[in-house]
Amino acid sequence: MSQIKFGTDGWRAVIAEDFTFANVARVAQATADYWSATPVAGTQKKVVVGYDRRFFSDRFAQTTAEVFAGNGFQVILTPEATPTPSVSFAVKQLRAVGGVMITASHNPPIFNGFKLKSHYGGSSDSETCKAVEAFLDRNPVRTVKLADGVRAKKILIRDVRPAHYAALKKLVDFPLIAKSKLRFAHEALFGVGAGCFEQLLAGTTCRVTTLNGAHDVLFGGINPEPIEKNYAKSQAYLRKHSHDICLVTDGDADRVGGMDGRGNLLSTHQLICLLLRHLFVNRHGKGRVVVALTTTSMVAKMCAAYGLEFVETSVGFKYICTEMLKGTVLIGAEESGGIGFPGHVPERDGIAAGMMLLEMLATERVSVNRLVAHLEKEFGPHRYDRIDTHFPLEKRAALMEFCKTNPPAKLLRSPLADVKTFDGVKFIAEDSSWLMLRGSGTEPILRIYAEAKSLADARKLLQLGVGLTKRV
Repeated sequence: MSQIKFGTDGWRAVIAEDFTFANVARVAQATADYWSATPVAGTQKKVVVGYDRRFFSDRFAQTTAEVFAGNGFQVILTPEATPTPSVSFAVKQLRAVGGVMITASHNPPIFNGFKLKSHYGGSSDSETCKAVEAFLDRNPVRTVKLADGVRAKKILIRDVRPAHYAALKKLVDFPLIAKSKLRFAHEALFGVGAGCFEQLLAGTTCRVTTLNGAHDVLFGGINPEPIEKNYAKSQAYLRKHSHDICLVTDGDADRVGGMDGRGNLLSTHQLICLLLRHLFVNRHGKGRVVVALTTTSMVAKMCAAYGLEFVETSVGFKYICTEMLKGTVLIGAEESGGIGFPGHVPERDGIAAGMMLLEMLATERVSVNRLVAHLEKEFGPHRYDRIDTHFPLEKRAALMEFCKTNPPAKLLRSPLADVKTFDGVKFIAEDSSWLMLRGSGTEPILRIYAEAKSLADARKLLQLGVGLTKRV
């Protein structure tokens, strides 16, 4: 039996190696056992199951639905590939005990995954995932065939996207966007977000061009992650066909990236800062600003200027979700492009973030580049870079201990001001530049992150980080 471990967001594995029908059924049975043993007050014995466009995702979702039906749950199964935030929204709206999304998000095409959603419509916390792991193989798998489940109304085939899209239209100033005449592109990265903005904005004055929207289980040879190296095709198109902005969604559409109208990168950090400014300046919003530890230091500077409480969490949106569940959050965001808003679900939603960026442009009526320049004039330039390097799992603890006990006296030209150690090790200089080392949750990969006033300095900091790995 393969060992199954949940990582930062769910269980992921290579298709046909560990991600098999038998193992998916084992995890589904353990989840059913856990939810049966720990019912949540105010919820129904109901589970929402969705899936992305990966190879056999529909079949893995079917297996999952059959197991839940076999354990006495009513299952809402999506009829086709569906964005993760649509599934999360359905869990909350239908008062389901939870949901499962079959997706490996931005991982390479050979992977698939099993994401758990709790009753509140967000990623399940670490304690829930560990509890599900503890239920693995306690009971034999119980299952009902799909056709029998549908006939007995134990499995309902239902499209959950329309309700999610209707909620998005209420979250933003939709009439303002509808009359804005914005001309924007959407780089779908061959993921489930393809066509979502066209559907949302049908019948409005906006013109949407969807790029790389085909269903391709190999994602056109890329990993469907919102980072610049995956934008080559759309950048070439945008240089010839100018737009107001290009929004990007990842493989399961829960994260956002972007480019300006001519294909120049808008980093996820810039998008987070643009949205924070829009929520505070244009929407007059208040509340706590919650970000993962690897997010740009510009956010902290903006919070200080705006008089907003600034909260940092470990990496993983489930930690931001925990803060959002406490209330009084203006925005929750992470470096990888996951952004969540109050009044919605405590979950990252790439489509919601895209709609909020369109609301910002419709409100401001100036180019996104002008808005970025305005931020940099007020808070200074911030340039970020990251590298992922192979590093043995067995040496990671020693490396983290070495970094904690031997911090550098300065980062380039600026003395060290702080060291944070609650998720990896983050060195912060007096000039707000920073360097962070953090291990992947499941792989022998070490992520090294850095931010400085220039890209050249950020890259020098990364090399300083690489040097630290050689000291152990």
